[in-house]
Amino acid sequence: MTALELLQNRVSCPALCGPGPTSEQLHEMYKAAMRAPDHASLRPWRFLEIKGAALERLGELFVKAAKHQDADLPEEQEARLRKMPVRAPMILVAVASIQEHPKVPEFEQLITAGCAAHGVIQAAYAQGLGAMWRTGDMAYDPVVKAGLGLKAHEQVIGFIYLGSALRFREAKPLTEKDFVSEWR
Repeated sequence: MTALELLQNRVSCPALCGPGPTSEQLHEMYKAAMRAPDHASLRPWRFLEIKGAALERLGELFVKAAKHQDADLPEEQEARLRKMPVRAPMILVAVASIQEHPKVPEFEQLITAGCAAHGVIQAAYAQGLGAMWRTGDMAYDPVVKAGLGLKAHEQVIGFIYLGSALRFREAKPLTEKDFVSEWR
């Protein structure tokens, strides 16, 4: 697969199973993340690896967060939240670690962290793995943030689910005319 084929054909894979990425594959993904465009070389990102029994603990953290919002959380909602993290053999939590800087606003640092996460996903696909970037309410919840050990200047920008793809979706054709115009 050429670099252009990778960039033009990568798709999200919601249906994942084991095995998850090897340590060598993860190393390659992190190397790709570290090439994100980064004004002032702040490196405003980091990743938390969640696998094995920690996936179930993440599900319990999701339940705790939801019960903090609604003490009468329905049982079926609890069950759904517990199952969310075990949809893949591994989750990387992509974290934006924002720093005060006179020339690099928070917005740019969030984009940089997003580019690092994108690098992880692209490198996963290049190695034949499936990946799915998910957010949702739990990504923005203060109980989840505290439970993951994030500091005040950090935020979850996504849960990257990783594993072997049960199937790869076909890339939907898009055309430039829908996204590009000439400014005059």
